[in-house]
Amino acid sequence: MILRDILSRSGRSLGSAKARTLLTASAIAVGTFALTLTLAASNGATAFVNKVISENFDPAELIVTKDKGIFGRTNTTKPREYDPSFGTVANGSGASIQIKRVTDDDIAAIKSTKGVATVREGITVNTRYMTRSGQKKYVATIDTFSPAQKVELQAGKVGAAGVVGENAVLLPEAYVGPLGFSSAEDAVGKEITVSITKPLPSSPTDIASLGAAASSPEALARISEQASEQQTLKIAGVTKKSSTGQQPGTELYLFADAATTRSLNDIATLGTPNYRKYTYVFARVEGGKDEATLKITQDLLKEKGFEVQSVKETQQFLTSIISILQGIVAAFALIAIIASVFGIVNTMYISVLQRTREIGLMKALGMRKRDIGRLFRFEAAWIGFIGGLIGSLIAVGLGAALNPWITKQLDLGKGNSLLIFRPGEIIMLILILMAISILAGWLPSRKAAKLDPIEALRTE
Repeated sequence: MILRDILSRSGRSLGSAKARTLLTASAIAVGTFALTLTLAASNGATAFVNKVISENFDPAELIVTKDKGIFGRTNTTKPREYDPSFGTVANGSGASIQIKRVTDDDIAAIKSTKGVATVREGITVNTRYMTRSGQKKYVATIDTFSPAQKVELQAGKVGAAGVVGENAVLLPEAYVGPLGFSSAEDAVGKEITVSITKPLPSSPTDIASLGAAASSPEALARISEQASEQQTLKIAGVTKKSSTGQQPGTELYLFADAATTRSLNDIATLGTPNYRKYTYVFARVEGGKDEATLKITQDLLKEKGFEVQSVKETQQFLTSIISILQGIVAAFALIAIIASVFGIVNTMYISVLQRTREIGLMKALGMRKRDIGRLFRFEAAWIGFIGGLIGSLIAVGLGAALNPWITKQLDLGKGNSLLIFRPGEIIMLILILMAISILAGWLPSRKAAKLDPIEALRTE
């Protein structure tokens, strides 16, 4: 019996038991639905992370630090002795951990490493407030602008090689109205004032006098104001709100050149152990877009005692978290598919029992055991195909309908989607489900193939 005839006959056999076929296929459809959405969500999340990384970081740069805790490799189960020369950061759970910091001497050592072209400090300055004449004061954070950062400007411009300008900043559009500007264009070229909190006195005499002077909240506020330094910055441009052009959480950050943020940071840390010490720096490698070249310089920096991570490794770390979450959801979907396997076995056994006389007749007419087995295995494959097709089509349809709403709720921005369906993945998923269904139908098909034709024909 030719393959085409077996395929056609198996389809007709399932058609004669539509209710049973659809009920069995629906169990597979549930798992397929969940797996299809899981794959789509993983594709969307990975694409979003990749876009954020590509629009904010230079692949030729290495993230260099003195402490592996920056990359989440610190053992937090054991006490760590306090060292005043260390800095303190919060880990993912909010607990404080001490970290070694990069000093000017370390930066000099990094610059002297073969292959390193430039080094820029990773500086973020938390200002006391930001304002302009006659306007309210607002909380503001100033971050170092990366030349590789792809921000969209509503007005103004960034110079060649991503230079913002001396004592200049890029202002988020959210501040335009509150600071009293009529438009983004109106803000460009104007000045704002930022207040930087200077370190409090550290000598015993100064502390004693401060304690006596700060006898009330009002007095303490005056002392805090006097301990602050005002800096005037020019607005070089106004940035549009972007879901990928800025890292999540930095939508309200002002951006300035490294020299400007370094100067502001010096004001805030002068006379403290934090002066000219940085959590991490970015080392740009000459020809670093070539992975082999980047790896050579990375190894040289590690030999000097630095902890180094490439942008690609950071990207892989973030996407691995997505993969873990994807695996958890996929596990539940696989449980549904495994449960449906038993449904297929049961359905096929019932089919064999109900069609015993038919099997005996086919054998009596000369149909081979191999073809009998194929017939029932193809029926099982049809069930897998129907279930996979139903589940994937429902997932794609529902995903297409919900994608705009999900994108809006998650504020993913124009051109981004949480659910990205790839036809190749869906086809592969359906083929895998068909293969699983064939395996599930193997025992029933074996039983059908071994039936004695004389005994089968005697069955009522």
